[in-house]
Amino acid sequence: MPSSETLQELLNETHVEPAVFELRPDYRALLIAVDGLVPGPSDEAGNALLEQAETRARAALTEQKVEHLPHVAAWREAYQAFGAKPNRTRNSLEALIRRADAGLPRVNRLTDLYNAVSVLHQIPLGGEDLARYSGAPRLIRATGREPFDTVASGEPIIEYPEVGEVVWCDEDGVTCRRWNWRQGRRTQLRDDTTSAVFILDALEPMTSEALRAAGEDLTARLLLLGPEVVTAQHLVESDGQRQEL
Repeated sequence: MPSSETLQELLNETHVEPAVFELRPDYRALLIAVDGLVPGPSDEAGNALLEQAETRARAALTEQKVEHLPHVAAWREAYQAFGAKPNRTRNSLEALIRRADAGLPRVNRLTDLYNAVSVLHQIPLGGEDLARYSGAPRLIRATGREPFDTVASGEPIIEYPEVGEVVWCDEDGVTCRRWNWRQGRRTQLRDDTTSAVFILDALEPMTSEALRAAGEDLTARLLLLGPEVVTAQHLVESDGQRQEL
């Protein structure tokens, strides 16, 4: 089983292209790698956490529409900046909050956990199976030639992102399109996932303190998913942001 040092070495190689920071200088990504997870189906603890997230989301939506929630609005602006239509391709946070009234999905205890944390902290949060990942995570503006392994009409297909689209990728192709819109099939979390990498995406007005709090909450809950769980984390931000600290 990899050690926390091995996980840290991988995360330290994470790269965000300067072109992404040119698009949004306020962007920050907190990556959390974890190994030693014990897989399991949805359980009572996960259900309780999802119910808490659903209640929190419903309360927020009594005060304003989902598209006006501050962090959702910031991501809608970011999508428009690289040519995506936010009403057609909603960021993962907005998509989850819109489902909260009818009930968030119950998938397995790992997916349930990170979906709940995403809604509770109002932050886009994606998870990838680290065993199926190739190399370190990279966030780039696509050339349009990067393969994306997905499903259409129930059949597996390879798609390609639009030129200039912001995508997460590894050495084998795109792992998540449109920053945090749709994850690929190749690295998706499965019922037997024991190691994973999670990406928490933040824009202003979310503060770095709020981003770290979301990461701490996720990490604390991941550590409960097995007796030998190890974690590591890495924050990526622009040079300008580091100079301000």
